[in-house]
Amino acid sequence: MAGTETHYTLPRPTFDEAPKLLIVVAPYYKDIADDLIAGAKAEIEAAGATWEIVEVPGALEVPTAIRIADRTADFDGYVALGCVIRGETTHYETVCNDSSRALSTLGLAGLCIGNGILTVENRDQAVVRAAVDQQNKGGGAAAAALHLIALGRKWTGGEKQVGFRPVGA
Repeated sequence: MAGTETHYTLPRPTFDEAPKLLIVVAPYYKDIADDLIAGAKAEIEAAGATWEIVEVPGALEVPTAIRIADRTADFDGYVALGCVIRGETTHYETVCNDSSRALSTLGLAGLCIGNGILTVENRDQAVVRAAVDQQNKGGGAAAAALHLIALGRKWTGGEKQVGFRPVGA
């Protein structure tokens, strides 16, 4: 059973300047979302960082909200939270694949995102994954965002130029 496995967890990163994260949550399954949020908040606060939270209608809207925030606000990283439980139609695959793909695309564009959108077969799996005292996937998503922020800060100023250089430059 996946719940009894042990995994290596990276040590919590430290920061000279406290990062600011945006938690974007789709609270379709409110009790599960609340557990994910609790785990994320606790991890962010334990790292000495700050957070804001915004709710969106569903998992498909999470990446769009993150992109809007990246264009219009000043966050160092993002925590994507929500839950998709398999139903009777192919909508499950669409929501899982498209939300994950969009978050990955934003990450490849340089955003520091921890993906805590659960994609599960049933409610019992979701409850175990969301619970802070069990798998704590909300906390894990926040930790991932914090690690990416730390990595980005480590290499700040090392951005490579892309494209052609003017003659004589």
